Amino acid sequence: MFEGPGDVLVFLTGEEEIEDVCCKIDKEIAKLGDQSGPVKVLPLYSTLPPAVQQKIFEPVSSGRKIVVSTNIAETSLTIDGIVYVIDPGFSKQKVYSPRGCVESLLVSPISKASACQRAGRAGRTRPGKCFRLYTEKSFHNHLEAQTCPEILRSNLANTVLTLKKLGIDDLVHFHLIDPPAPGTLMRALEVLYSLGALDDEGSLTKLGQIMSELPLDPQMSKMLIMSPGFHCSNEILSICSMLSVPNCFLRPREARKAADEAKAKFGLMDGDHITLLNVYHAYKKNNEDPLWCYQNFVNEKALKAADNVRQQLARIMTRFNLKLCSTDFKSEDYYINIRKALLAGYFMQVAHLESNTGHYSTVKDNQVVHLHPSSCLDHKPEWIVYHEYV
Repeated sequence: MFEGPGDVLVFLTGEEEIEDVCCKIDKEIAKLGDQSGPVKVLPLYSTLPPAVQQKIFEPVSSGRKIVVSTNIAETSLTIDGIVYVIDPGFSKQKVYSPRGCVESLLVSPISKASACQRAGRAGRTRPGKCFRLYTEKSFHNHLEAQTCPEILRSNLANTVLTLKKLGIDDLVHFHLIDPPAPGTLMRALEVLYSLGALDDEGSLTKLGQIMSELPLDPQMSKMLIMSPGFHCSNEILSICSMLSVPNCFLRPREARKAADEAKAKFGLMDGDHITLLNVYHAYKKNNEDPLWCYQNFVNEKALKAADNVRQQLARIMTRFNLKLCSTDFKSEDYYINIRKALLAGYFMQVAHLESNTGHYSTVKDNQVVHLHPSSCLDHKPEWIVYHEYV
């Protein structure tokens, strides 16, 4: 507040952290009163509605603007008026665990290249400053020169499936710019074999050929392909679509209680996958009404994207003569069939409740896990199927 005029850009790791910090900044400004002058605090992350994101580009008539953002502001856009950058030195990255066969979002130190990129956001239109919340020694000794290439920290099952589809069988000697570890490659082959996408010779099966045509991860593809056999392909189609887009639930800092209450209306004891299905059904039942989205704190942009994904997947299913069907909603098998289809794809991602500790343990590698606070499950069932670690 005691620097010269100019707007501020703060880099943080995710939505919840950003909303908390925005709230704390507002409280501190209120304490300072007239000492701080007019200050406008704005969050920026991918799931914000476009109209809210657009506010960061609006100039302030007086005072200072503080934008609190994920690393999407690192390279994707330029905000006029930014003179000061605050860089804590962390970002959230998707990392794949070959042992557990799941991808998770981890908070990790940024690279030197990212740090320089962030510093470059300061003073695009005039001289600026970057305040790094870590020492010069940490910058030189602890930060990697470049961000680890995505192929080295990703699940390769989809990549292997695509290469097999293209007729490339010698994966070990296939030249990649950044070759992954052989163990990661082997685990991808194991996953595809377990799902029935590869036969004993390592060749694509008929199931694998259909899976390779779907723009989904292999587990989700298997779930969708198997769903007609459980008479719930329409429902699984909607769930796959909702899982393929960013989080559809909005939780603005000024209305968190109302947003949580709105989300609870969609929740069911059958789990978060069913919650997503309920949101999609309600969106369609209300004729994709933007006002309904606003009143129920759901992201219209994400739901529109899910609808487009659903149409694309339905066309592929029709091409392969996969029946679009549903169990009667009034039937006691309605939710049971959906859970069976989920398990057909995600049988490797199952956890069991340990009675002595109250924690969940993954069946595949005995990893201790907990239900995420955002989960709609209000109880702890003995068995759960999970989509990803966070």
